[in-house]
Amino acid sequence: MQAYLDNSATTPLCETAKQWMRRAVEQDWGNPSSLHEVGLNAETLLSDCRAALAKALRCKEKELLFTSGGTEANNLALFGAAYAQQKNGSRILVSAVEHPSVLKAAQQLAAEGFDVRVIPVDRFGVVSLKDVEALLDDKTILVSVMAVNNELGSIEPVEAIAALLKKKRSRALFHIDAVQAFGKLPLSPQKLGCDLLTVSAHKIHGPKGAGALWIKPGVTIRPRTFGGEQQNGLRPGTEPTVAIAGFAGAATKVAPEQHLARVTALRDGFVAALRKLPDVVVNSADDALPYIVNLALPHHPAEVVLNFLSDRGVCVSSGSACAKGHRSPVLTAAGLDPAIVSSSLRVSLSTETTEAELQACLDGIRAALDTIRRKG
Repeated sequence: MQAYLDNSATTPLCETAKQWMRRAVEQDWGNPSSLHEVGLNAETLLSDCRAALAKALRCKEKELLFTSGGTEANNLALFGAAYAQQKNGSRILVSAVEHPSVLKAAQQLAAEGFDVRVIPVDRFGVVSLKDVEALLDDKTILVSVMAVNNELGSIEPVEAIAALLKKKRSRALFHIDAVQAFGKLPLSPQKLGCDLLTVSAHKIHGPKGAGALWIKPGVTIRPRTFGGEQQNGLRPGTEPTVAIAGFAGAATKVAPEQHLARVTALRDGFVAALRKLPDVVVNSADDALPYIVNLALPHHPAEVVLNFLSDRGVCVSSGSACAKGHRSPVLTAAGLDPAIVSSSLRVSLSTETTEAELQACLDGIRAALDTIRRKG
């Protein structure tokens, strides 16, 4: 059997996503900006998609901006907010464990003269409110901290950060990258207290090529691209209705409360079994999102073990898919030993993950350790 356990990289398309995509391909395939019947039908489809995603995010339809994915949404949030707010200051705070689409955007803003400060994290990749407060000043215009870390599964104190900004009466906009949280934890941008929030389709069993940025009413950001008047000119260009339809279809199936207990039980059993194996270290915290388990086989290169597991039909990753095999900056920022960092694997679950798949992973790790010992 194949055990697909790399769901934090991407998830397989669900049937509802395929159904909505077929509607966009076969029925409402027109340009939603066209004023004739075919175009108006496509515009109706786009409105239905916006309504479905708004319901899943518990927000209003007009607050959503469709993008090509999480990377574009994160870039639009950081650059758009920084440029719009630079009259108020130049300081930007980002956590040390953000996705590359946030960290590299922040690096570019620093090169342009913005005062970018990195919030340190603890052993499990979690930021401290004290560190946020220490870096916050009256010239801070933007804070960006993810809801859930994509490698360790650590849940960041984003609601507490929002409360801190409010308490300090900060003018800073607060952006949350919620790509790994959406569909897994109950999410409401208003409840979180943020100004900007990023989600992506292919992490919730939708297609690649679609994402969204939630923008709080009254918040102004500047566009990164220019052209037509689609989406109020903030993200111009003909909307990719097929991908957006798949996103909406997947969003209709988002029910985090329904799956969280079962996935948590699966994760707990898997971690308990891992801890009984010799030479295995669990890097994720016990209170991390149960969909992500980061583990290490010290002194055994991650790529070797990953390939061994792949040959057995077990699909895991050696970190974020965006890292392309480079040593994890997330685990490094968390202060883990280099031997742990270079031997770490990420096992990521979905709502469809089975106990049999996790057992296959455990059996594969046992076999890998036995094989390595014999060769040693």
